[in-house]
Amino acid sequence: MRIVLDEQLSPRRVGEPIARHGHDVACVASESGLRGLTDHELLTYVAAERRVLITRNARDFVPIARDWADAGRRHAGILVIWSRDTDEFGALVAELVEAFAAVGGQRAWANLTRSL
Repeated sequence: MRIVLDEQLSPRRVGEPIARHGHDVACVASESGLRGLTDHELLTYVAAERRVLITRNARDFVPIARDWADAGRRHAGILVIWSRDTDEFGALVAELVEAFAAVGGQRAWANLTRSL
């Protein structure tokens, strides 16, 4: 899976363990080219790169995803995390890996907005 972790998610505590499960992980917090992008710009980037966005920012990304759907714009997937506190890294990584397996490959995530 090609993934981008939004800035609220730790590259070390979330990104690295997900990568050890065989996923290609980019992290906003650790990549200078991604830091400072607006939410719209970040979704445009992940769509162009065909990466699933993982975020805790439901307040902004859920309406953006709805607007994109209404406009017929496509993205590679958005996974919004509601269920875990920020310090529950092991459980969060396990849930993310399980969600990737449950939905299927990269193409199965196209235009899907899902929550944990």
